[in-house]
Formats: sequence, C-alpha cells, structure tokens
Amino acid sequence: MNPLGWALRSIPLGPLQPLKNVAGSPVEGQRILVTGASSGVGEATARQLAAKGAEVWLVARRLEELQRVATEIEAAGGSARVSTCDLSDLEQVDALVAEVLEAGGVDVLVNNAGKSIRRSLELSFDRFHDFERMMAINYFGPVRLTMGLLPSMIERGDGHVVNVLTWGVQGLAPKFAAYTAAKAALDAFGRIASRELRHQGVTVTNVRLDLVRTPMIAPTDAFDNRPARSPEGAARMLVRACEDRPPEVNTLLGTLGAISGMVAPRVSDLSWNAVDRQLPDSKAARGDR
Repeated sequence: MNPLGWALRSIPLGPLQPLKNVAGSPVEGQRILVTGASSGVGEATARQLAAKGAEVWLVARRLEELQRVATEIEAAGGSARVSTCDLSDLEQVDALVAEVLEAGGVDVLVNNAGKSIRRSLELSFDRFHDFERMMAINYFGPVRLTMGLLPSMIERGDGHVVNVLTWGVQGLAPKFAAYTAAKAALDAFGRIASRELRHQGVTVTNVRLDLVRTPMIAPTDAFDNRPARSPEGAARMLVRACEDRPPEVNTLLGTLGAISGMVAPRVSDLSWNAVDRQLPDSKAARGDR
C-alpha cells in the first residue's frame, strides 16, 4: 500500500465518543476474552464491552483485582467471569485454553496483556533476559493462547482476534529494542493470520496504540510530562476493533512514523538519534534506587 493509502486507512471512521449501553452493537451477546483485564487498558476495555452487551471473560494474574472488576461490571448490569493466568507460563496458557473450550469457546479474543521495557542497548549487553521475558509475555503467550482457540473459531466459521500492539512497531523509537521486537513479532503473526483465515470466517485486528497513561509507563520518568492517551480512550479503540473488525487500527503518530521510515529512512534515523540523545535512560533502567 502506498503512504497515502496507509495514512487514510489509519483515520478513524468517526469521533470516538464515550460509550453507552447501545442496543444492536455487533458485540452484544458475544463472549469476549480480555487478557490483562485486572487494570489499565484491559480493565477499561472489559467495562466498555460489557456496557455494549458482551459477556466478558477477564484474565490476568491477580485474582482479587479480577474479582473486583467483575463485581463492578455485574453491579452495573453486565456479565463477567474470571480466570487467573500468567501468560508467560505456557502450561498455564494451555490450562486456560482447556477451560475456555470446555465452556464452549469465545467469539472474540483480545490479546491485551503485556509488559514494556525502556532501556538502551548499551545498558542491555548483559541483560539478555530482558529480551527473553519480553518475548515470553508479548509474543509466545498470546500466540499460544490464540493458536489454542483458533481451531474452535474455524470450526464455528466465525471468530475475531484483537492484538494490542504499539505504534513503536511503525516508528521504531530508540531504547525499546526488547519490547518493540516482541510486539513486532506479534504484529507480523496477526497480519499473516488475518490473510490466511479470512475465508474461514476468522478475522484479526492489530491495534497499534500510542502512549497510554498506565502504571506500565510509570518507571520511565521521561514520560512524566509527555502527552498520553487515557486507558478509556485506548479502550474505545479496542472496542471499535471488536465491532468493525478492520485488519489494522493505527494512530496518526504511528502512521507518520511508518511513512517517514519508508520515504526518508536516513533522515528518520538521524531525527530519532537526536531525540534519543535528549531522552536518557530512566533511573529504573539504570538500576538507580
């Protein structure tokens, strides 16, 4: 696709307004599994989907937080159930798949759970485990879960997978090598799955979010005064993805980053290098306490 077409595809179809209980939403009556649903974007997404009439299946590691979210959703008239799972533990992922299939499967899977690391390569030479744990939670976990649930979707002739990614796979911001590489792997998996499975009734959407103000970015002091999307705003993008099922949902920042990298890669690299030198590693990344 040419840069203009790419940019046009990233433009939302309309303003993303706060969601209300809207009868007739495509997600009404659907069972939707949301990982990382105990806080942040996952929690906000589950709440908004439930308000649209979906039965949400909340998955995360922290049982108490999951129960809190489920109780509040049900108090508001929604439907929710919970399961604990550490997605970096593939045996736990397999157990979750078995539980879901035993209950009849799900209509939509939202791969939201993940972790981020912002650390320069110079501080990572002896930290190969950073790359391993980013792949474990951001790639292997969601792929294992997706592959476990896809056969039931294919058999049913309908299903949808939403992968929560980052605009960094387009912009390739410095100091995010471990995180962005793992998300880029999931991005490629999702796009290929979308092209292979469409004729079988299964669709895949890659949502490439920009910076979201959640506890995940708190250790990076460089983000303290940077503009960031709210979890509720990010959730509206994910709900739109569940309803409309486009192949991609992009932000303006990500689209511009992708275009600049294609049109003028040397200029883009020089620009990012200048930005990188102005934003040093955080205290957390340096190990300062």
